Amino acid sequence: MEQTQLIKGLNINFKEAGDGKPLIFLHGWGSNLQAFTRVQEYFQSDFHTFAIDLPGMGKSQEPNQVWGVEEYTQFIEEFCRVKNITNPIMVGHSYGGRVSILFSSRNPVTKVVLLDSAGIKPTRSLEYYLKVYSFKTAKNVLPFLVGKSKATEIIDNYRKKAGSSDYNAANGVMRQILVKSVNEDLQYAMPNIKAPTLLVWGENDTATPVGDAKIMEKLIPNAGLVVLKNAGHFAFVEKLNEFLIILNNFLQPDKKNN
Repeated sequence: MEQTQLIKGLNINFKEAGDGKPLIFLHGWGSNLQAFTRVQEYFQSDFHTFAIDLPGMGKSQEPNQVWGVEEYTQFIEEFCRVKNITNPIMVGHSYGGRVSILFSSRNPVTKVVLLDSAGIKPTRSLEYYLKVYSFKTAKNVLPFLVGKSKATEIIDNYRKKAGSSDYNAANGVMRQILVKSVNEDLQYAMPNIKAPTLLVWGENDTATPVGDAKIMEKLIPNAGLVVLKNAGHFAFVEKLNEFLIILNNFLQPDKKNN
């Protein structure tokens, strides 16, 4: 059953079930804890599972200032302190993978599972930079040329056409958090992850390509990569049965009766 608790001054929604070693599930940007419903149900007989709505997503309260991966990681550290969680197994998808990387680089963890994880700053094309700087110039110049209200209308229309779906879906502080986070490169933290790490990726992921996974596999000392065929950015959902077999095998030694 989902419940709420005050963590770092925010009302946080999470689902806790089962007993055994702690197993924490962190969803991706714009998603929620329900992304892991089937996975959590599968493992709650052998683990003390926690699926968390990250602040500003799902049913959890938004941060009152612009957070980056650091602040989200501090939030998970505080969640673990409040819930008396030590040496968890971290499972993170996409943005949740970012947080899992930073958390596991500086806290004791049993194992790490990164699912189509973000954390490698993408290489940008010249077209991308031209688009960004044209947008910034327009934001500064248009109000003087056509007036403030018309400028806002033009800029919003441009944003809808040019911005990512995540960017367009986000508002206020969450949009600023997204902009800050996508430019954060976590390669510096990856060599500090000492726990066994499983990387599970969709072959056709365009949001965080398999090339990112291969970089992570090289940088994380004890990492192994599994690529799921004919799957995209939500490979663990698209190929659920395959994923459950892979994760079950990886976590077999950590089950409560072993």
